[in-house]
Amino acid sequence: MGGKPVWLVVFGAIFVAIFVIFAVAEGIGAPSVPSGDAAIVEGGPSGTATVSEAEVKRGTAQQVAAVVSEGKSKAPKPGSKKFEELQSAAFGELIDRIWISGQAEEMNISATPKQLAEKLAEIKKQNFSAPNSYAEFLKKSHLTQEDVDKQVELQVFITEIQERVQAKSPPVDAAEIQAYYEENTASQFTTPASRDVRVIVNEDKAKVEAAKKALEADQSEANWKKVAPKYSSDPTTKTTGGLQKGITEEFVKGDLKKAIFDSATGELVGPVKYEKNYLLIEPVKLNPAKVKSLPEVKSQISQTLTQQKQEAFFSEFVSEYQSKWTARTFCGSGFDSNQRCSNFKGTGHPSTAAPACYEANPKAPAKECPAPVTMNTPAIPGSVSVTNPKGERLVQRPRPAGLGAPEGEGSSAVESVSPETGK
Repeated sequence: MGGKPVWLVVFGAIFVAIFVIFAVAEGIGAPSVPSGDAAIVEGGPSGTATVSEAEVKRGTAQQVAAVVSEGKSKAPKPGSKKFEELQSAAFGELIDRIWISGQAEEMNISATPKQLAEKLAEIKKQNFSAPNSYAEFLKKSHLTQEDVDKQVELQVFITEIQERVQAKSPPVDAAEIQAYYEENTASQFTTPASRDVRVIVNEDKAKVEAAKKALEADQSEANWKKVAPKYSSDPTTKTTGGLQKGITEEFVKGDLKKAIFDSATGELVGPVKYEKNYLLIEPVKLNPAKVKSLPEVKSQISQTLTQQKQEAFFSEFVSEYQSKWTARTFCGSGFDSNQRCSNFKGTGHPSTAAPACYEANPKAPAKECPAPVTMNTPAIPGSVSVTNPKGERLVQRPRPAGLGAPEGEGSSAVESVSPETGK
């Protein structure tokens, strides 16, 4: 089986897409994790659940096998950065298994044997068409059928959790639909005015002039169908008598735009130079702008806003989910550097920052480092709307010197001070 292993494609992406990891503060009063266990989770499925060191070891072996099966690298050595990354991924999947199962139990969600069989059959059909490919996948990935069954069950849980949460999002009301329509009438529900034109295109100006001369005596459609194939180099319009429909102003500029939109219907204009070609233009029809009415697009708007509300509602649920289950998770020594643990022990530095950012005399200085303080990014006044509820956000900072106050506002002390002179 080529490409990414199904273990990563089918299962891993679900966790990444839906359950994003948030850093949390160090837990207080963490219970002791028994020897031989990597973590305990209070309130897991049917009570306190554990992740054993043996499970992490086995999960890491599966992660390594997945990497090797891609054929892109050899198995990383224990202690290497890559090995630690895979170990962390394995530990995270085991934590996910408890969290998701525990959440499903709290929401009275269960997976029937029929659901599990149908989901597994669907996965096999989509990813294992060749005979024996599924068995080969299990062997290469160091997986058992029980491992797969657990992952299939989690996938059923995730789908049901998301559907139940999104179903509780507030409904869209008529005022929101009206506001969305008014805000987006021009951009989404209006077909702009356009023109149908006949055109001769050629790099040779003399041929365009000859075409104009041939058409000045007879601008009929029949004559255009004779002249265009003879003088035009454009393969599209030369077969239609030079006719090109639905040209809007946004797609043309300069002299060509003037020739098309400032000329009277039936007027021959040209030769007009446009890039490498010369063009002869005859506007033949003006198509006025068309605006769809609210009743025509009401259903479309309702669907769009419903989806937006459901996504926002589910995003809030995910944040609460992360906080709740992180607070219930306590990790043992050697595993408490994972941000899923309530007793997480971090460096206090962003995980994406290079170590050199915080070294006094690094051997190799970092190319760039994150800001020591996260800047506020408030919404620009007037930018919040139904379609953009968070508005346009900019990092909060003093107004640059020399930039006038927004309309309706007076100047401020910050605006009037020059950063160079202080005056």
